[in-house]
Amino acid sequence: MEDLRGSVILVTGATDGLGRRLALDLAVRGATVLAHGRRRERLDGLLGELGARGDAPARGYLADLACLDEVRRMAGEVLDAEERLDVLVNNAGVGAGDKRLVSADGHELRFAVNHLAGFLLTRLLLDLLRASAPSRVVNVASIGQAAIDFDDVMLERGTFSGFRAYAQSKLAQILSTIDLAEELEGSGVDVNAVHPATLMDTTMVRESFGTPRSTVREGADAALRLIADPELEGVSGRYFEGTREGAADPQAYDPEARAELRRLSLRLTGLERA
Repeated sequence: MEDLRGSVILVTGATDGLGRRLALDLAVRGATVLAHGRRRERLDGLLGELGARGDAPARGYLADLACLDEVRRMAGEVLDAEERLDVLVNNAGVGAGDKRLVSADGHELRFAVNHLAGFLLTRLLLDLLRASAPSRVVNVASIGQAAIDFDDVMLERGTFSGFRAYAQSKLAQILSTIDLAEELEGSGVDVNAVHPATLMDTTMVRESFGTPRSTVREGADAALRLIADPELEGVSGRYFEGTREGAADPQAYDPEARAELRRLSLRLTGLERA
């Protein structure tokens, strides 16, 4: 078990499923856990558990990541309150579903929450991550991937597919992982993506995909390796399937596709004007 005393680790989507398991595991290892949640009562309950299990204080951050203004507010609160950030785990996500839903900003919901929210949060916290280096960003992606159609990113044409929406958003995470890793080369900030386990026994999987095929414990072990394994210091821009490096959809390795996604994401999050 890695000793993480002194480390400050932010986990989004920490009140359920994989995020909750990670938050509890990190607390036991001595880390100061910054737990993000969408509902106050669930976040407060988790903070109580973290306080009972860990020696370091845990702190909570409340935000609905389907609203980019709330992502900005949360990032500002983190920057105001925290002196360092050793690891950012972008774990919060929305599953497949049957209906096309939109975010508060009018974007297709899976793309907004699974990709744009983490993209914006990471960019807003980059200076703190750089100042805390060596530091890490871990994007919780998926083996379920679909190439992005840049002519219809919000999936407004034809028959809507919830799985396609989910798979496209997860591939977007991986493209951005590789792109940001190249940008941050030499900074001491490592950025990697992980498919933790296939169809873990989580609420999202049960509601979106049916019968689970693996445990949350399996997924947490894979994510923890990217968060804390000292052997992975300096490893960046990779996609892992479980504990082994994997190969993502070919679009992830297309520099033009990554550049196009970066331009789109900067525009949709308002960062191109910053």
